[in-house]
Amino acid sequence: MTPTVVFDTFGNVAVETNNVVPAAYALALVVMGFTAISYGKMVGVIPSAGSAYTYVRESMHPSLGFLVGWTSLIDYLLLPMVNALILRSYMEALFPDIPGWVWVVAFTAGVTGIIYLTMRGTSNVNMILLIFSIVVMAVFVVMVIVQLGQGAGAGTVASVQPFFHPEVEFGAVLAGATIVCFSFIGFDAVTMYAEEAKNPKTMPRAILLTVLVGGAIFLVAAYFTQLRFPVHEAFPPEAIADSTLPEIGSQVGGIVLQSVLTAAGFAATLASWLASHASVARMLLVMGRNGVLPKRFFGYISPRTHTPAFTVVLVGIVSLAAIAFTLDQIVDYINYGALIAFTFVNISVIAWFAVRQGRRRTPRDVINYIVMPAIGMALTGLLWVNLDDHALIVGLIWTGLGLVYLVFLTRGFRRPVVSFDENQPVTGFNKIVEPGPRSQI
Repeated sequence: MTPTVVFDTFGNVAVETNNVVPAAYALALVVMGFTAISYGKMVGVIPSAGSAYTYVRESMHPSLGFLVGWTSLIDYLLLPMVNALILRSYMEALFPDIPGWVWVVAFTAGVTGIIYLTMRGTSNVNMILLIFSIVVMAVFVVMVIVQLGQGAGAGTVASVQPFFHPEVEFGAVLAGATIVCFSFIGFDAVTMYAEEAKNPKTMPRAILLTVLVGGAIFLVAAYFTQLRFPVHEAFPPEAIADSTLPEIGSQVGGIVLQSVLTAAGFAATLASWLASHASVARMLLVMGRNGVLPKRFFGYISPRTHTPAFTVVLVGIVSLAAIAFTLDQIVDYINYGALIAFTFVNISVIAWFAVRQGRRRTPRDVINYIVMPAIGMALTGLLWVNLDDHALIVGLIWTGLGLVYLVFLTRGFRRPVVSFDENQPVTGFNKIVEPGPRSQI
């Protein structure tokens, strides 16, 4: 979860919601809250890496778990590309005379090269960059409060306008919430460390706190930004399509704040890119080693660098697609995979507790293991069906390919499905790699 992403997508969400971005974040926070509670329940009984894939596999069926894991791959594969796209938009704002593709190629080559040579964890660096980003965001909020007191924007620091006004429609807020749930992607990464937790009982609390703290940061930033920019017409169309962060910084604090805010976004995005690139490269390696993907290519480890050279380069090639896309186009594709995973985690709670264990006889059990996950499932499903039509079509095609591949792997469901947990140890590799977390909060 990268805090500054709230500024990147602000213009796009303002257009979708008719200028009530905080309302979209509040709705998304409610949805993610229910889902976080379901993650907490499942990690408590299945303290294993693998997240949604593992929970669905264990609570329902291995084949369904495979399809959920396969669908989530679209999220993993596209996250590095999104980071490349965001950095491209930053550099285009600062250096408009240089073509955007130059930055995509340069940064992709640099990140791919770093991961190719070493995949050691970046958690300490991520923490430093996170603190830097939050400090800059706090300075931004203070500057906005001062400007609001001087009559800029809405001219007040206390208003319901960012959440509601007469022209707001619930459908528009729902569409905005579908976009901003992208900001929350990463909280589920906490479950990847369930096996290393000193006290597994802390895991549910850690997952929920990650969502609540991250959501609070998003809400505060979105609220004051919305007061400062009551209408989306304050931003040029090209900024809305890519990233409004540089434009927000420029209008609030001139070139100085634009540079500092862009630096904060740059640092957080680069850290996220390094972590996500390494993470998906490792997941593809594990899938190759276990025979889920062709082993000769995906299971290869360079004897010189001790890294999965082919998968690292493959992820870099996918990242180059940032040359041809905008942020608002890619967000929905990522949300497709994430929302599928979130929906099935909620279903897993019902399947594991209410069905398998029969915990549905008391009112408390009914609320905990049927009603709450059902609400979470309905809410995430509601966001899923509100995705862009193109994202739904592409996502369903990807899922369909996964189903065809599953039939091939199992020889028509006559063989068991192979496991491919992301953090599953790989002989000769796990001693060297310390993968950084996808989540920064």
